[in-house]
Amino acid sequence: MVKIINPVTGGTVAETVYDTLETLKEAVSKAGAAQGKWQKLSFKERGLHLSRIRSVIVKHADELTSTISSVTGKSGIDAITTEILSAVIASRYYIKLAKRVLKPEKVRRSSIFFFNKKAYVYHEPYGVIGIISPWNYPFIIPFHEIMMALTAGNTVILKVATQSQPVGKLIQTIFDEADLPANIIRVVNLPGKITGKAFIDAGIDKILFTGSTETGREIAALAGKNLVPVSFELGGSDAMIILPDANLKRAVNGALWAGLSNSGQSCGGVERIYAADSVYDKFKELLLENVKKIRIGPTDGSGTEIGPLTTEKQKEKVSGHVEDAVRKGARVIYRSGVPPGKNSSGFFYPVTILENVPADAPVMQEETFGPVIVLERVKDESEIVRKANDSPLGLTSSLWTSSRKKASYLPRLLETGVVSVNDHLMSHGMPETPWGGYKDSGHSITHGKWGLYEVTRVKVVVHEKFPWTQRDPWWYPHDKGLYKKFKSVLFLLGGQAGRGDRTGREGNKKKAGIFKRISRFTGAVMDMFKIILRFF
Repeated sequence: MVKIINPVTGGTVAETVYDTLETLKEAVSKAGAAQGKWQKLSFKERGLHLSRIRSVIVKHADELTSTISSVTGKSGIDAITTEILSAVIASRYYIKLAKRVLKPEKVRRSSIFFFNKKAYVYHEPYGVIGIISPWNYPFIIPFHEIMMALTAGNTVILKVATQSQPVGKLIQTIFDEADLPANIIRVVNLPGKITGKAFIDAGIDKILFTGSTETGREIAALAGKNLVPVSFELGGSDAMIILPDANLKRAVNGALWAGLSNSGQSCGGVERIYAADSVYDKFKELLLENVKKIRIGPTDGSGTEIGPLTTEKQKEKVSGHVEDAVRKGARVIYRSGVPPGKNSSGFFYPVTILENVPADAPVMQEETFGPVIVLERVKDESEIVRKANDSPLGLTSSLWTSSRKKASYLPRLLETGVVSVNDHLMSHGMPETPWGGYKDSGHSITHGKWGLYEVTRVKVVVHEKFPWTQRDPWWYPHDKGLYKKFKSVLFLLGGQAGRGDRTGREGNKKKAGIFKRISRFTGAVMDMFKIILRFF
């Protein structure tokens, strides 16, 4: 029996037991059998099944909110806006999108040389998709991936983090109540350390993993041995860039929300702020003035904005990053209090703002994942970009400016998969936008049509338009003059037919006369016709 700890009180909120490996294999086998029938349904038929999910989510909204809050410590506002509302929006979107972007597509011909061929591309489901999901957004992160997988014709085995198992059970309840065909989705509970290998051994066709970079590397190594494809959405250490012409009041409000929402436990949250020298002092003043208004405490409906960290292990990591930075010379310019009597029993950590942090400190180079913001003064635009990119992680970033010109070219210089202008973090809630990172933040894309492509395999089918012909021109036998004929075609298609040879020693010669060019072009065309005759 595994105890799930309430981050607010430190007490037990629920107990759960792990499934056996035999249970997992049975679930994968049943999902595989169900997938064949599910795939054969049309997009419209699958959409009719999945459209019922929205009303079931609404029915369970209060239960979902309270359950998410009890296992993560986040506020009810956080839960209903970033997770539940986003899920309803996403469910409607993917049902419509799949029919449009995954339909068979006729491929445009590249050359007249292939006049006798026609090709179609099909997006085929992988089969059984294994989803390994984290505890920080236990409902919306797996929900996006479930909807993408199911609308594309896959079935799903979902493993949520042990800490968020009660949310996983509610996900199973929601899909069961939507009256989907049996075994289309199954939630399993396994220890995180063995899940990757267990999924691979059980025969999962593709894994979607969201979590830390370290765990991602371990799963990649395991999957590589069996050539099991994996999509990764890994950690981030997001930079926020404040230019001299930024709306500082909006920037401060955006920094506090994107940096402290969910107690900073967002892979796309603000961790590093680089402010231009001319506005640094004013931005810092406004930031310190407004951060004091944020209320920290139990997320029980009492109006607090920030709750505790979700796990004791995460609290230890955040504390370690801050202590390390201070030892290396960083200055704490703000540290909030924590609720009286809760610091020892729950996992509350004070909101902390740091200054003068060395570039090599873990709080700068790793994902801290807590209510900690680093503030740094920079002298010019080039230094801002350089420092923002000085990280092994590259998930998201943001640029704050009133200049349309800078907003158009500076995002292209930032080494992140997502760049927001005058906003931060919220694009994850827009299902139409791709979500994914650069560098150690992963190499895959989820959400939008790109997410649907991740859960499907491309199959091309090439048809011969004239099957009554005897052969293609390059088939056997090869006569002596065939090479010359194909070389003529090469010149014809390469744009050289009718031109003088200007390569090597001939490069300095004058253009061939008009009659010579016509003769060469005519010869190439005749060779083309001779090649066509080889069809017969």
